[in-house]
Amino acid sequence: MGLATGLLDAYAPGDARFFASPTRTLLAHGVRAEVPHDERPLPRRVAETLEARRAAGDPAPLVVGAVPFDQDAPAALAVPETARWAPPLAEDPLIALPAAAPEATRWQIRPVPEPAVYGDAVAEAVRRMKRGDFSKVVLARTLELTAPAGTDATAAPDLPGLLQRLARRDPTGYTFAVPTGPGRTLLGASPELLVSRRGDRVVANPLAGSVPRSPDLAEDVRRAAALLESAKDLHEHAVVVDAVRDALAPYCADLAVPAQPTLVRTAAMWHLSTTVTGRLAEPRASALELACALHPTPAVCGTPTGTARHVIRELEPFDRGMYSGVVGWGDADGDGEWVVTIRCAEADRGSLRLYAGAGIVAASTPEAETAETGAKFRTFLHAVGADQ
Repeated sequence: MGLATGLLDAYAPGDARFFASPTRTLLAHGVRAEVPHDERPLPRRVAETLEARRAAGDPAPLVVGAVPFDQDAPAALAVPETARWAPPLAEDPLIALPAAAPEATRWQIRPVPEPAVYGDAVAEAVRRMKRGDFSKVVLARTLELTAPAGTDATAAPDLPGLLQRLARRDPTGYTFAVPTGPGRTLLGASPELLVSRRGDRVVANPLAGSVPRSPDLAEDVRRAAALLESAKDLHEHAVVVDAVRDALAPYCADLAVPAQPTLVRTAAMWHLSTTVTGRLAEPRASALELACALHPTPAVCGTPTGTARHVIRELEPFDRGMYSGVVGWGDADGDGEWVVTIRCAEADRGSLRLYAGAGIVAASTPEAETAETGAKFRTFLHAVGADQ
């Protein structure tokens, strides 16, 4: 295997699929087969597609791509023609070299919805929770970035440059860029592993409860310590961990769930984190089957799930598409890594749509949740040179 930065440097939009995790780096090209969209469960369709490729003489087929928030919508999963692997980006000394600064582009930024409207949605969700309708919902908002008037509005954003900056800013996270349709690319840097499988071993790393980081070291440490003691955030986190435990338990012979969360950090945020580990029972479920059983967790949807979905459809004025879905890879033996599609954007020819969400509970306030989503946008705004 070569250096991970070599694969990062070789990425070009089109038919390329890039995925980097704390365990490995993948760059795939071409399409041997696409996973069909029909009434069969997605894990079955993927398994049958991979088995067909193996029967056709492909010794190690894998599928790479993204699954939308709405599992009934079409996924963007394909078996590539070629796949190159490397160790993790964090182990490559060249990852410390800075990425080239973004070109000076005065992006036109349109929030959907406007921050005040988003705050009103948060307040409405809190009102319903206080009367007992449900216990949590995740509400998202978007920023639509387009080139300013007088420039070539159809010019594609510099996706290789964006990917470089995302990967080099958080090399220990999960960085991805995959095509999702004609002229469209989903790319981002997620901190959250939904589930991975290697043999009979499974790992899930739910994140819930977060606070923006501060450039001042003392304040940054204070915020991290306060997050570990926040009753609101600890409750929000516990709801997600319980849901992960309940979803994985039927598939596992044993499951280890730490009693208390720890902290993980990205360049922009502190998060409460719990690493859940288990050993699969026989027959072993594939990584994608486990991911579909977990998705959507309360960290991206809410609880109860059905009620939260209804509230999201009512209060969010856009289709989430691939945002808060799942992105990653899986092979014909069932191993794979699938992460939660957050800290992401979808590029569509001359525009970018950024997404960010916040977990709303009864103790939430519109001001705090609007500020949290604003902080989460920073990962991508920094990468495109549009920091606000």
